[in-house]
Amino acid sequence: MSNLFKQNVNIRDYKLVLDEVQEYISTTYATAFDDDDDRQKEQIKLYINKFIVDRNLGVNNLSKEQLVDKLYFEMKEASFLTQYLESKDMEEININSWDDIKVNMADGRKITLDEHFNSPQHALDVIKRLLRPSGAILDDESPMVRGHLRNNIRITAYAPPVVDARVGVSASIRIVNPQHLCKEDFVKKGTAMPEMLDQLSLLLRYGISICIGGSTGSGKTTTLSWLLESVRRYKRIFTIEVENREFDLVEKNEQGQTVTNVVHTVTRRSDDPKRVIDVEKLLEYGLTTNPDIIGIGEMKSSEAYGAQEAARTGHAVVTTTHTNSCEAAYPRMRTLCKQKYDLNDKTLDDMVSEAFPIVGFQKELEDHSRKIMEITECEILPSGERKLHTLWRFNVEENKVIDGKTIIKGHFERVKPISERMQKRLIQNGMPKLILNQFLEGEFSDDVIAHCVPSVSSRELFTPKAVAGGNG
Repeated sequence: MSNLFKQNVNIRDYKLVLDEVQEYISTTYATAFDDDDDRQKEQIKLYINKFIVDRNLGVNNLSKEQLVDKLYFEMKEASFLTQYLESKDMEEININSWDDIKVNMADGRKITLDEHFNSPQHALDVIKRLLRPSGAILDDESPMVRGHLRNNIRITAYAPPVVDARVGVSASIRIVNPQHLCKEDFVKKGTAMPEMLDQLSLLLRYGISICIGGSTGSGKTTTLSWLLESVRRYKRIFTIEVENREFDLVEKNEQGQTVTNVVHTVTRRSDDPKRVIDVEKLLEYGLTTNPDIIGIGEMKSSEAYGAQEAARTGHAVVTTTHTNSCEAAYPRMRTLCKQKYDLNDKTLDDMVSEAFPIVGFQKELEDHSRKIMEITECEILPSGERKLHTLWRFNVEENKVIDGKTIIKGHFERVKPISERMQKRLIQNGMPKLILNQFLEGEFSDDVIAHCVPSVSSRELFTPKAVAGGNG
């Protein structure tokens, strides 16, 4: 038999082999699980291999190597979820119950896995293990927690009594921008037209603050990440995120030299109020480090007040917030600012409009495609009146179901150019007249795009000469 690694191998049920190996490793090599470096991982696999070889153990349809890997993933990592967490084609794992697991793929497909945990307790044990690196403890006292596994993997988990005991655990595991999309990827996926992305990138580069709105899962954080990547050659960037880092803007050239000017920061939770580092504190300190652009992962609380203050005092701020339209983004920001200071609505409306004149709204449609549905400019007229201009819009022309699959057809429309007031700001912030003229026409020549909006993914490395040549 090809799957057997010795003659007369002792074929056992996988669960029984797992139980024996776990007991052996935990009692004989208990300290082996203390470290997470690659050398320690290989050592654990050697221990597992020795155990199954010495006892001549086997499992049907698994080679020795496959059995060792599966046992290791079960004991040290994320069980069968490991392969999905390491995939660049996966965006989200939704664990509704120990035996009901859905996966959202990067191409929009939603899949129900045939695989599942062995029991409710098994599911709970694995999620606790995944939360351990972030210090989040899921138990009776804290049955709802948020944590992270790695910089770009966020976990939200619910345990009994919040969910039924027979469920074991419910969790959402999100991988943010696993593919580090470049402009061409957004265009290919139908998220936006290249001209839309070019304009957003140029607006940010020349000092205009932007807020991307949308619901959870709409792709707004991925768009925010690309915007920051598109300007990192030219600007000093200071990023702020909650608890774990998803942005990865630091780049090195072939010689190992860092060619970007980036500081990444994250908040810190603590039971001791003196040890808490929140978004507001990071923003306060960040403003003293002379950033050109401040990237805030999300405005969800009183930090919105500090963000709009920074945006109104000469810094370009790019961020996201939960909202259901471009127009609704401003009342949303006003509500968040009120958590800091209870100013009257008119004052706050004027402040957030001045702070974030450009708002984009992104949405996942019924066919699972993600679209930038609208980009607007909020102009404050000399009279003090606010006027919302739609710059770009996606128009749905057809929405039908064919063979159980939703098909949506539509097109992007360039509605209006930016206002004269915005044009003046861009000129004052250093935008060349040639670029502004092409900006207003909505079409950029190839040499302008190559010079002003790099169309690259974060996987590419820049030479010092290329970086120096991009600042003209």
